[in-house]
Amino acid sequence: MLTDGKLHADDTPVPVLLPGNKKTKTGRLWTYVRDDRNAGSTLAPAVLFAYSPDRKGIHPQTHLAGFSGVLQADAYAGVQRAVPGWPDNGSRLWAHARRKIHDVHVAPRQP
Repeated sequence: MLTDGKLHADDTPVPVLLPGNKKTKTGRLWTYVRDDRNAGSTLAPAVLFAYSPDRKGIHPQTHLAGFSGVLQADAYAGVQRAVPGWPDNGSRLWAHARRKIHDVHVAPRQP
């Protein structure tokens, strides 16, 4: 996936049970998605999940090492540092705006 030209990236907080303790802490599930079927790509859609115990920027930087394409992601600084030239690749903050556009697209039409 990292050799493809475009990826979507996001992270989600997940509760993690501490060993020997009934308390939880917050870990992170990092998600990297490739799906360009709407743009005519013949590559199969793919998703990569990676866990980290915290939200430190070193994690997406490690996951995305060697990737130099277009990254569609939010403005989290840890992700920004992961791809050279980001966000000057035209994908600045479209990750969150895309959700609203998609919601309008799939919403029932009003008379």
